[in-house]
Amino acid sequence: AVAPESLAGTLARPTHTNLNDHTLEGFEIPRVCFGVQYHPEAGPGPHDSHYLFQHFTDLMDTFEPSSLRALESGTAR
Repeated sequence: AVAPESLAGTLARPTHTNLNDHTLEGFEIPRVCFGVQYHPEAGPGPHDSHYLFQHFTDLMDTFEPSSLRALESGTAR
């Protein structure tokens, strides 16, 4: 289990929280990457995570290497 407060001091922000134990189930570094780990019990099937795949393809379409360099140097917006 990952505690959401473990992201403090990083560029990552929580995006998904387990409602049972309040652990971290998803995070993102805006405009760079994201990750999720969960099983959507309420609506399993081929469309339950469609929005995540759309977000992933959007990131691929809009990613600029300069944004990563800005994050590394601390000059990101």
